[in-house]
Amino acid sequence: MKFKTLSVHAGQALDPQTGALTTPVYQSSTFSYFTAEEGRARFSGQNPGFIYSRFGNPTVTPLEQKLAALEGADEALVVASGMAAVSAIMYALVDSGQEVAFVDPLYGGTDAFLKQTLVRAGITVTRYGSDQELLDNISPNTRLVLFETVTNPNLKVIDPRKVVAAARKVGAITVCDNTFLTPYLMQPLALGVDLVMHSGTKYLGGHGDIIAGVVAGSHELMAKVRTVALKHIGSPIGPQEAYLLQRGLKTLPLRMAAHLENASQVAEFLSSHSGVKKVVYPGLAQHPGHQALKEVSRGFGGMVSIELEGGFARCAAFLDKLALFTQAVSLGDLESLACHPASTTHAAMSAEARQAAGVSDNLVRLSIGVEDAEDLIADLAQALA
Repeated sequence: MKFKTLSVHAGQALDPQTGALTTPVYQSSTFSYFTAEEGRARFSGQNPGFIYSRFGNPTVTPLEQKLAALEGADEALVVASGMAAVSAIMYALVDSGQEVAFVDPLYGGTDAFLKQTLVRAGITVTRYGSDQELLDNISPNTRLVLFETVTNPNLKVIDPRKVVAAARKVGAITVCDNTFLTPYLMQPLALGVDLVMHSGTKYLGGHGDIIAGVVAGSHELMAKVRTVALKHIGSPIGPQEAYLLQRGLKTLPLRMAAHLENASQVAEFLSSHSGVKKVVYPGLAQHPGHQALKEVSRGFGGMVSIELEGGFARCAAFLDKLALFTQAVSLGDLESLACHPASTTHAAMSAEARQAAGVSDNLVRLSIGVEDAEDLIADLAQALA
């Protein structure tokens, strides 16, 4: 089946008791196994079945099946947040004394976790400024490489093919945060990446009403991540959030098409505006990563970043004048959002680290929603004026 069909039908079955079309919300913390013998069989892994909602829930399982189908993965795991996904991956797959490499920049929360928390487990964290630098200089001690294909918030393109080639030289695991592109635009596993993760809060959910994280990959790696995420860290998603995420996934291809069309029009408008110093959007031909992303993705995403002259004061004046764009730090919602990353999403980073990552005080990040493009452009024009 093709993507639109999978987004609706994968993981979905009529409820055998009632015939309900939509997966019911099983708001139960525990499940009876009815007999002691069956309990022993389920806990040993001999028999399938639900035990306790921290380990698995009948609302969550169909969602994970849908996500695995959309990613082309053996299996998928849904957890409480994108940061829960990051931490579970790291603690499951990297041991003390090993090395984690990342290509700069990353989401500010991920950057802070690697540098302030993961290092306390005796794990070395190494930064690379580009995919080419990683390919040329990857350390033989590297156990895992983490990257975002389209980086947050300056929309630099990291070529997953170069990351995979670098990691294979030293036998490292590759992990792609594909939040900005979603499986509708790119399936990293098909390009040789070992694990793909998302903040399901963003485009996958799409309605700004849940917090969720997703990991997908092979049975071998996912078994380790699932054990750490659910049994050791204890970060399952709740059944209500799982229900909402499954609902959001059904419209993912429809929403992404609208995001892409609007982002393209907004970027074209901003690139011709005299009040904008620079427009960063991979869909523009002048973007240095345009061709590479075109070769591996069906589209360029719904995020647009701009640089204004005058630092925080100028950016704040612009942001405060916006009417349709809401000032908020998330992205991928139906509504258009805007933020100043240096003072919000990346505030936990040092000024030096922000500068090295290209997150300047002049940068504004725009998450382009599904409103009429003409209205969004009019709002940006009046705010820039």
